[in-house]
Amino acid sequence: MVTHPALHGNRNPHPPTPALPPDPEDRAAILQLPGKIGRRGRDDPAMEQDRAVTVVLALIANVLVAIAKTVATVLTGSAAMLAEAAHSWADAGNEIFLLIADRSGARPRDRRHPLGYGRDAWIWSLFAAIGVFAVGSTVSVLHGVQELFEPGGESVSPVINYVVLAVSFVLEGVSFAQSVRQARRQARERDRDVLEYIAGTPESTLRAVFAEDGAALIGIVLAALGVLLHQVTGVAAFDAAASIAIGLLLAVVAIFLIDRNRRLLLGGGTEGRVRQWIVGLLEDEPSIDHVTYLHVEVVGPTALFVVAAVDLLGDEPEHTVADRLREIEDRLEAQPPIQTAVLTIASFREPAITAEEAGDTEGTPPSE
Repeated sequence: MVTHPALHGNRNPHPPTPALPPDPEDRAAILQLPGKIGRRGRDDPAMEQDRAVTVVLALIANVLVAIAKTVATVLTGSAAMLAEAAHSWADAGNEIFLLIADRSGARPRDRRHPLGYGRDAWIWSLFAAIGVFAVGSTVSVLHGVQELFEPGGESVSPVINYVVLAVSFVLEGVSFAQSVRQARRQARERDRDVLEYIAGTPESTLRAVFAEDGAALIGIVLAALGVLLHQVTGVAAFDAAASIAIGLLLAVVAIFLIDRNRRLLLGGGTEGRVRQWIVGLLEDEPSIDHVTYLHVEVVGPTALFVVAAVDLLGDEPEHTVADRLREIEDRLEAQPPIQTAVLTIASFREPAITAEEAGDTEGTPPSE
């Protein structure tokens, strides 16, 4: 059986620079993939460092906050504080998963994995999302329900809770601000709204940190409200209700993150504008008459896999056609974020597709 050399990693590592590349600003506007992407779909060092700083900062903040909330829980017996402590410990563990995701997904492709290891980042991010649900959400809801039916003793000193929550808000806010800065910069480069970009980007680590830190800030407000109402009214149910509300909030965030990673792992297509851009690249090739088939798949946070059937001009022998297809593939792979391109000859029975038509077929963006 003959296999395509592009799937065995023995391609020319230095493909020729393509003629007339698309305008960088136009390219950034249509691509959902993050960062300044180098050849073969890898981030540049500055972008990798930026992403690592976001995750490490979140890890440090969550560990410090978790320790403080645990101490406050032991001293005061607050159900809301226990929910917050479970939330922070879950987030701290998840940041470790996200660090593994970044390192694992950035490994270069090899013969055993010709499309790279990009999907590994989504697997580890999925583990992190499940951790939010299994640890943070479940513990918070169960303990809140238990406190509703079997209230504990009176809180010793709510002042401790307020101090810990205030410090936690500052630390979580610093981490959240870092993720917002990164998301806003990348969204601006693509002419997108920040929330739209976060929902649709294949960069799962940024989405996870953004969502978890945002939920942490909301959870702190809910915990403070529960402690305050308990203090003012003397009704412990408010404290328990805050714990349940925090758990439900975490469940919503976890389900959202699980769904986004699930869609990426299923290998869904890209949005129409990306497909239009790639068909335009092919149509600009002097030796291509038209394109009859196009498959574009996101195979990593910064990598696309392209398969296309094209009709070449002229009637050249088979070995010449193969060489010409290889040259076109190399020029495509020199266009970030295309990591691997495989071209084949179209059947004369297949109708041509234009760039406009490509945007309406086989391609559901991850954000939908």
